[in-house]
Amino acid sequence: MSIKRTLARGTEPYDQTYSLGYEVNHDDWSPFPRVNALRQAFLDRPYDVDVERLRLVTESYKKHQTGSRKLKCAYAFENILLNTTLYVYEDDLILGEIASPAKASPIYPEFSVNWILDEIINSPFEERPNDQFYIRNEEERQEILELCAWWKGQTIDDLVNEKLDYDQTKGSEVGERIFQTNLYHYAGAGHLAIDYAKLMRVGYVGLIEEAKQRLANLSKRDPEYGEKRDFYEAMIIMHEAARTYIKRYAKLAAETAATEEDPQRKQELTAMAENCAHIADKAPETFWQALQLFNIATALIQVESNGHSISYGRMDQWLKPYYEADIQKGTISKEFVLELLEVLYVKLNNPTKLKDKGSMALRNGRGFGGESLTIGGVDSQGNDATNDLTMLMLEASAHTRMMNPWVCVRMHKDTPLELRTKAVECIRAGYGHPKLFNDAPTIKGMMRKGMSLEEAREYCVVGCVEISLPGKEYGWHDAAYVNTPKMMEMVVNGGRSLNTGDQLGPDTGSLDTYQSFDEVMDSVDQQFEYWTDQMCSSLNIIDSIHRELKPLPYVSAFFEDCLESGKDLTEGGAKYNGTGPQASGMATCADQLATIKQLVFDEKRVTGAELLQAVKDNWEGHEVLYRLVNSSKVHHYGNDDDYADDLFVFMFETYCKHISGRKNVRGGEFSPGVYSVNANVAMGMNTNASVDGRKKGEAISDNMGPVHTDAGSHDIKGPTALVNSLAKVDHSLATNGTLMNLRFPQEAVAGVEGRDILISFIDEYMSKDPMHVQFNIMSSETMRAAQKNPEDYKDMLVRVAGYSAYFVELGKPLQKDLIQRTELNFG
Repeated sequence: MSIKRTLARGTEPYDQTYSLGYEVNHDDWSPFPRVNALRQAFLDRPYDVDVERLRLVTESYKKHQTGSRKLKCAYAFENILLNTTLYVYEDDLILGEIASPAKASPIYPEFSVNWILDEIINSPFEERPNDQFYIRNEEERQEILELCAWWKGQTIDDLVNEKLDYDQTKGSEVGERIFQTNLYHYAGAGHLAIDYAKLMRVGYVGLIEEAKQRLANLSKRDPEYGEKRDFYEAMIIMHEAARTYIKRYAKLAAETAATEEDPQRKQELTAMAENCAHIADKAPETFWQALQLFNIATALIQVESNGHSISYGRMDQWLKPYYEADIQKGTISKEFVLELLEVLYVKLNNPTKLKDKGSMALRNGRGFGGESLTIGGVDSQGNDATNDLTMLMLEASAHTRMMNPWVCVRMHKDTPLELRTKAVECIRAGYGHPKLFNDAPTIKGMMRKGMSLEEAREYCVVGCVEISLPGKEYGWHDAAYVNTPKMMEMVVNGGRSLNTGDQLGPDTGSLDTYQSFDEVMDSVDQQFEYWTDQMCSSLNIIDSIHRELKPLPYVSAFFEDCLESGKDLTEGGAKYNGTGPQASGMATCADQLATIKQLVFDEKRVTGAELLQAVKDNWEGHEVLYRLVNSSKVHHYGNDDDYADDLFVFMFETYCKHISGRKNVRGGEFSPGVYSVNANVAMGMNTNASVDGRKKGEAISDNMGPVHTDAGSHDIKGPTALVNSLAKVDHSLATNGTLMNLRFPQEAVAGVEGRDILISFIDEYMSKDPMHVQFNIMSSETMRAAQKNPEDYKDMLVRVAGYSAYFVELGKPLQKDLIQRTELNFG
């Protein structure tokens, strides 16, 4: 990369060092006492289940049992916003929650209730091994049971269960778990970024006026007149309710100010009331008002849809006009901008989501998850887009060090040295933010989805690593987790389960019948085709049922093409409509192929039958072979070894080709991703022993990373070799994203020399065109200390995958996986 300089500045030197890894008994990180107090208040609050949304939405659906589903959704949304309890918290400067108290989780019965009823009775949320939620008292527990019982037979989950056939379910989460679609089976889709720039320009009033005009212009000769009329009417109802909701906050803040004795706090509350009153009736005019509108508009997306990964787009770009105007007028200081950002960052951790225990096993964490905030990169014309807010948003991240937002820094060949250095100083602080995205392959991937170059350059990140276009793409990212080692189980065992012997997939041969390695490769192709057929057809059914039962008029209004066409997002109203399932365990598959190719066919050291028996026996009684397979004498992905790396490329490309281009029910196409987040741990727990030297129950390989079994890591030649292996793949084929975790101990990046080495490493990494990288700067020793003394490490964040989480709140299997990941070093 070049070392072009920028005029962008934060409030601190760009090369300021924050810390080196996690500090036990650390001082407050933020320079603002208010932020430290808000942060501590968040950490001290319990994770409760809140009944109010469930009560209000059920009340509305009982009242409106006839009529269009869009209007039913609108009336329920309106009932929630007009009647939910509002809160003003001490020290806060920005108002608005997700129709529940801060950190409490609402319930969304429109999607599913069977698991809620079952778990309350049989597997109480408060008794989970991790990620517990607490129902406040027995009266609320009974109310939840009674209200959820009313919804039985009326939810997305119920209808999906009716529509899926045996071949689809046998490989799903209710069967062999070859793929898991439960995220959208039981909850909302989310995974989007709205057109925040337009919202800021026109406000709610402008959007409502546009909808009214389009409604008035509808022709009854249009065969879709009824659906479009209902869409516009529902959208108007919901956005008017949003305005009323904001006015309720304005009134509450003014009433709170009237009784406040502290003059400074009284002034703050009065300003908050005025901000809300303004944005209820007009577009925002100031930076503070823009942040206030952002927070409420975003929270209401979650109130409507229950979807996580509601991301914030290119926030340093769409907020820039308000920042620059206020700075130029002298009405705001850079320090107050930073304080507002830090207050917002803490607040963005308040939304929590009650998930079923199956989803919790896949992914630890009680937040909605996926709230990515994208900064840096190029603009639509290809010029560097770094500005003051880019730097301030990184400073706010370093000062707050919380799970959210998930800060994503876009990098390109002309990324300024200041930004590269600031990003690395945050990374060195060891709290898992930011993650880095490479513009060149990512823009190429966006263009593979049919976008113009100018559009592709405006990409943002939603969720962990999914690439999307704000206000134009409804990508159904994160649509399913695919356990590719389970598909490989079908390859080595004739389409049968190693566990039960049941015939699940087609018999395409097994290790005791293959006569050549080409037959093995052909079997991989056939099994992947069969199982992706089952998965994608399942997702299309789930997608169509979302359209039927849970349209999204509120959030659809933030997508220009939806407003123009009169079509809801669930009907294909967005300009780009994708479905993005992601493959997990690719290196586990590649190392299995390398083992088979080398030991069975090239060297003939064992027979296929012997290797098959070893995995059937979970390697017990085959200790010599087990040690060999896990040794450097066998080719493994991640060591810049073409023998194994070419097989990784084959696996990657095979998955992508069987996903790319498939049609979905919204008129778009399927889009492959290659990442597991942390699902590799739960998937491994349900996966039999595998030919790469895994024993039953061990984690499969994480994301794009190499294999690490209980016998040791399969990558042994250091970070440069690992990156060279990774770079042999064309990442742009994975149009739903790829993910790469790297871990260095603190001492590897210590001092100015260590920092500069890491900067140079990232420069070299990006030049090889992988799409993404993120770092844990934490030794195994530190994580083991946290396991031993969790009370001393309560706020220690670790980079799990696409997200960071508090290490001591993670389940033991996931903690083990993090500790076992290869600890890299330079030199």
